[in-house]
Order: sequence, then C-alpha cells, then structure tokens
Amino acid sequence: MAFHVVVPKQVRDFELGRHRLQFLYQTPKAFSRVNRADALDRIKSEEGFANVASVELTLLDCARYFHNAGGINAVAQVAKDIGDKAESGKLAKIAAAYENSSVRRLGFFLDRAGHERQARALELFAKKAKTVAPLNPAAKPLVASLAEIPEKNSRWKLLINEPVEIDS
Repeated sequence: MAFHVVVPKQVRDFELGRHRLQFLYQTPKAFSRVNRADALDRIKSEEGFANVASVELTLLDCARYFHNAGGINAVAQVAKDIGDKAESGKLAKIAAAYENSSVRRLGFFLDRAGHERQARALELFAKKAKTVAPLNPAAKPLVASLAEIPEKNSRWKLLINEPVEIDS
C-alpha cells in the first residue's frame, strides 16, 4: 500500500520504513487552481500545522487518478466511505477546476453509494457534457468483436464499461 501525494513538481517516490510515498505530478498551473485555501484542511502534527486535502479534494483527486487509487472499485468504495462528509457546495466549487469526465465519474460513485445531496451538487457538470465518456477509459476488451455493449448511464453521461462493486 502506498501513500499518494499530488505535487506541482517532479518528485521521486521513496520508502520510509514500512511506508511508501508516491508522488503524482500535476502542472503548477493546475495545482494552484485546485489547491486553493478553501479546498484544504489544516491538521496538527508533532511538528506544527500542515495543509492537507479536504474530503472534497480527496474525492475529486481519487476520481481523477483512479488508476493510482486502486482502480474504479476502490474509488467507488472511498466515495461510499467518506462521501457523506463532503459539503455539497464546496464539492461543486472545487469540481469546477477538474475535467468534466472525472467529476461525472465521482457523481456516479456518490449516486451509487446513496449520497444523493453530494451527487446532486455535481449533476450540473453532467448536464454540460456534450459527449458520453467511458467510466474507465483504460478498460479495453481483449477481442473487439467479443466486446459487450456497455450500459449507458444517462444521468451522468457515462458508459459503464466496467462493473462497479461497493462493499456494504
């Protein structure tokens, strides 16, 4: 298991004892647009205070970097576990800095997890979408002629090309 940190410069991954830190590069412009003061929380540590991603920012980053977060099902589980803690207004405000497909993906997961208030906050992004996007853009059938036609979710304008399993 690894601890992921989104950073605005290239940083090499490293291990510290039994802990592995992996850094996900985000351009400085995108990083500053997303990591505003209102999107961060402060925690107290032995060394003082540190800025960390808020619940809303964590959810959106997981939806954007789902391949680093353990895959589609892992992100769906995160959305179920902490999605109810997200403030819907704050979630929608921060989501404006993300690509539409990631926001729709998160909305779908929140909807599936029963967090309707938070999902409704992201519904406007789906209404603005001009095209349908795959839930998992990396999922490709081994043989194209044997591929099943994926289910289409019209609320989120997503092709559900991978089954989503959420533990209760």
